Amino acid sequence: MGKYEQLAKDIIKNVGGKENVVSLTHCVTRLRFQLKDESIAKTDVLKNMDGVVTVMQTAGQYQVVIGNHVPDVFKDVCEVAGISAGGGNAGEAVKMTFTQKALDIISGIFMPSIGILCAAGILKGFNSIMDLLGWIPAAGGLGVLMAAVADAMFFFFPVILGFNAFKKLGGNPFLGLTLGAALCYPTLQGVDVNLFGYVVNATYTNTMLPIILLAFIAVPLEKFLNKVIPDVVKTFVVPALVLAICFPLGFAIIGPAANALGSIISAGLTTVYGFSPIVAGILFGFAWQLLVMIGCHVVVLLPVMMALMAGEPQPLMAVVAFPSFVQTGAVLAIWLKTKNKKLKDIAFPAWISGIFGVTEPAIYGVTLPAGKQFILTCVGAGMIGGLSVMLGLSSYTMAGLGVFAIPGMIDPANAGGSLMMAIVVVVAAIAVGFAVAYVTYKDAKTPEAQETSKDAVKVKKEILSSPLTGKVMELKDVEDAAFSGELLGKGFAIDPTDGEVVAPCDGTVMTLFPTKHAIGIVSDDGAEVLIHLGLNTVQLDGKYFTAHVQQGDHVKKGQPLVSVELDQVKKEGYSMVTPVIITNTADYLDIVTMKNGEITKKEDALTVLA
Repeated sequence: MGKYEQLAKDIIKNVGGKENVVSLTHCVTRLRFQLKDESIAKTDVLKNMDGVVTVMQTAGQYQVVIGNHVPDVFKDVCEVAGISAGGGNAGEAVKMTFTQKALDIISGIFMPSIGILCAAGILKGFNSIMDLLGWIPAAGGLGVLMAAVADAMFFFFPVILGFNAFKKLGGNPFLGLTLGAALCYPTLQGVDVNLFGYVVNATYTNTMLPIILLAFIAVPLEKFLNKVIPDVVKTFVVPALVLAICFPLGFAIIGPAANALGSIISAGLTTVYGFSPIVAGILFGFAWQLLVMIGCHVVVLLPVMMALMAGEPQPLMAVVAFPSFVQTGAVLAIWLKTKNKKLKDIAFPAWISGIFGVTEPAIYGVTLPAGKQFILTCVGAGMIGGLSVMLGLSSYTMAGLGVFAIPGMIDPANAGGSLMMAIVVVVAAIAVGFAVAYVTYKDAKTPEAQETSKDAVKVKKEILSSPLTGKVMELKDVEDAAFSGELLGKGFAIDPTDGEVVAPCDGTVMTLFPTKHAIGIVSDDGAEVLIHLGLNTVQLDGKYFTAHVQQGDHVKKGQPLVSVELDQVKKEGYSMVTPVIITNTADYLDIVTMKNGEITKKEDALTVLA
């Protein structure tokens, strides 16, 4: 047992015991549980536990955010729970929506190997630097060996994904490994293979889709054969039949179709990016930390990763390397400026881990609790994303996070120039985050500082109305850690009965997400109001939402903002519980909810005191 034995025991106890665990995997910073019943997990206890950053419930997973030492915690949790890595306990499957199930499968296939994939990318960058400096020439013996170990993961990626995919889908992982290896068989790559008069010429090394699509056919076939083949011979007959049937099918039909699909996706990305590369960089940079928060960042990057694995340099892969540096610069500034000892203790390790690309401690521990600081870091990351694209940076191979992402941006045709350019953008990212936070950050007033005589202070108040008709809820009852933990600010939530959303105040629409599921308004008196329509509804991509205003519009209290087809959203399996948050909570003495129970739109709902 490792040094995190007690933490592992406490985590298993508070997720409902090992009997409640269906499966467990991990990514760079999170334990990703599938639980039989998430309602019995003690989320509040976990969030306040030493060694746990926070808890997120999204994409059909119960995600316990640990930090960059999550692999060690994962091993101890598996040992305490008596489960194999990626495994769990048999039982009733967790009920998930189609979208949640798809995200969970994709995550389960890629997450187990993502760390080694990044490590291989770092080695590729290291090899380029060593060759550039003349210390380890690429043509020398050691250079050839280093190239082999760096390239092997990419070259034989179908082997790795075959193992992961079969394991995730409930098949024999070694059968998936064998099919992946067969797809990479050297004498079959890029040569004409005549199958009954049909000539196939394909290359499957450095690919992702062919083996994954093949797994979706081979695993059900394996399960069927296991039911009908007698037990006495099924151990070797079932694998033989699956290999004999699926490999020719995969090589001649599924593989070419998957490669063609990959080419279409790549062409689509190129087309979208071609409309305005700089705008694409700004949007991707701005959104990246939000995607990290909900744990879907790797899934969103999947098409970019596919193109990168196919040998196509990817500017957007470079863009997502820089938001962590903006976050790091901001946290460094707050660490230097704050007089709050507890915040200093959190910020110091947070900005150090941020240098290495692990930003959850910075986000959940520092910038989100500081209200607008998180949004400002997103804005700064968008600016740096645009700068990265403008300067022509791209990723040429998968690499690590933070500083370890830089080697992946080395252009083999211009190693020195591209390396220096990447370093310049890193410095710019840290500088932007630091400057903005240092200028705008202020410690929240303590109760002692706020206690002054009534004669000396004139309290100013602003009353906001309800944007929806429905039932008022306390934020602590919202099933999302970012809201229930008041990480984004104080406020209330509404379970709506009417899909018309109106302005709670006179003000300006500062943010209207493309998916129309979230609206940010700054009132004329300075309150920053976030209306988040439903939970995880971003995954609907705007379906069932109709906007009546645009970003930048000035609105009057009670003016329609968005219409939502409530019944359709609920049929898709999403909750329409709507948090209404004052994101600049730290700027106010108090925020008071004025109504409990049923409320109608335009009715007074919240008072902010300044």
